[in-house]
Amino acid sequence: MDEQKMRKGKWQATIFLLVIILMTYFASSITQFNLLESITTIPQAIGWMVANLFITSEAIIKLPGILEKLTETIFMSIAATTLAAVLSIALALLGSKTTKVNNIFSVFARFIASFSRNIPVVAWSLILLISFGQNSVTGFLALFVGTLGFLTRAFIETIDEASPSSVEALSATGATYFHIVNNAVIPQSLPQMLSWILFMIETNIRSATLVGILTGTGIGYMFDIYYKNMNYDVVALITFSIVIAVIIIELLSNKIRKVIL
Repeated sequence: MDEQKMRKGKWQATIFLLVIILMTYFASSITQFNLLESITTIPQAIGWMVANLFITSEAIIKLPGILEKLTETIFMSIAATTLAAVLSIALALLGSKTTKVNNIFSVFARFIASFSRNIPVVAWSLILLISFGQNSVTGFLALFVGTLGFLTRAFIETIDEASPSSVEALSATGATYFHIVNNAVIPQSLPQMLSWILFMIETNIRSATLVGILTGTGIGYMFDIYYKNMNYDVVALITFSIVIAVIIIELLSNKIRKVIL
């Protein structure tokens, strides 16, 4: 039996590998992608970056303006994430099997999570750009909608993983729905929820750069302007500033996670 299972597993792995290879081959053929040609262009691309993307003294003069836009982008990401987190908790309580009020609200909450999560933030930026134009509201809403779907899904799974014994105990005593949520569900789920919120803040700061290029706001817009004007020294400084900011925020998030988890 063990040998048969091992043979079956090997055959399944082989078939899966062949399917992946065939899919890759057909996708490359359709898109006319040449792997060898792409690999040979890597040294040329690295040479261009070394020759052009270096920070000069003229670029350093623009650092205060860059930091101002970077700060604006970071705070916009935090605001979009925290607001989405509040609404996501409400939707997650409705969508979770543990705390759902009825099946209608549960399906509704899961639909919102699935719909907003499966559309990329870039696509939301383009959709909202038509209605709101190029401004900070568009960038904020794009990050907000994308975050709402992701956090709602994550919070639903977090609540579902909570121990049902405390919920059952409070239900047996005749506790109200809100009392059960406040005393049994939220205390168990809150550390993991906070961890997801910190993760989304990091993700949104990265995404906000690309969203800013489309919506004309924040550090992304500044990056786009200098890149189109071929001021690559300033582009290098902006990129370096974004990388440093993301690393610092990630380190802070990891420290906070160690405390709450």
